Amino acid sequence: MFRIRDPTKSLDFYTRVLGMRLLAKLDFPDMKFSLYFLGYEDVKDIPEDAGERTVWMFRRKACLELTHNWGTESDPNFTGYHNGNSDPRGFGHIGFSVPDVYAACKRFEELGVEFQKKPDDGKMKGLAFIRDPDGYWIEILNAENSRQFAASAK
Repeated sequence: MFRIRDPTKSLDFYTRVLGMRLLAKLDFPDMKFSLYFLGYEDVKDIPEDAGERTVWMFRRKACLELTHNWGTESDPNFTGYHNGNSDPRGFGHIGFSVPDVYAACKRFEELGVEFQKKPDDGKMKGLAFIRDPDGYWIEILNAENSRQFAASAK
């Protein structure tokens, strides 16, 4: 689960940039927050009924949950959430496997996505890290290229 400041920006990033679909949205008015669940599912498979849709969504193999605490998007004093990659370190990143890291990164550049690491930067070649609107790191990798990482890890 990622805590997000602005659901409009985050949903645009995860749907338009990363190609995910909004599977379900759950609002909790008494506690003033919303949950957004995203994944890579065919829209024709998503049930219309809210109850059925929620059960169906929780049965997916993988699902990204975004939590929005109401009001953060318009609070000028809100400084954002800790992404785990600065002190104190904790959470690091999530990863997405793509068929072609270089083609994906070319598209990300065209869309104005912020990079933490481009595919040929640093010691580990062939993978990238992009940043979402809240600064969370997302690794972009290719399953076939991952053999080199396993070999060097020993």
